[in-house]
Amino acid sequence: MSDKTELTIARQIAAPPAAVWDAWSDPAKLAQWWIPGPMACQVVKLDLRPGGGFETLMREEDAVSFQPHVEGCFLEAIPEQRLVFTTVLKEGWQPIEPWLALTAILTFEAKDGGTLYTSRVLHRNPEESRKHEEMGFYEGWGAALGQLAALLER
Repeated sequence: MSDKTELTIARQIAAPPAAVWDAWSDPAKLAQWWIPGPMACQVVKLDLRPGGGFETLMREEDAVSFQPHVEGCFLEAIPEQRLVFTTVLKEGWQPIEPWLALTAILTFEAKDGGTLYTSRVLHRNPEESRKHEEMGFYEGWGAALGQLAALLER
């Protein structure tokens, strides 16, 4: 039994941190890569500031309506460098009970002419971390990073 509470995934993207930040800060661009295809993403809230809301919906390929995906609150937003959000708070620092409690620390490091994009995802306990991993953390977050790279490396 593992006692780890953190899952990490990283990818080198052949685009500068400014482009990665733009893909995060523009709702239309975020909707193109945030949820692995063929699912569709709808960005409801994207207020990149401490206390700002973050909410996305997803729709399966053959579904009619969108379902909840992420609701959270940004804790830190440093343009072109770092973005931190949690799912245990919503806009305005209001506590919520998420289906999966996590805090994501995203860093955009200028490296080798592009950006090393790293996602560190912290969980309350090893069980929730393992649940997230078993749900397909590496596959899902990896697919999203691949879509982000494809969008920026065109």
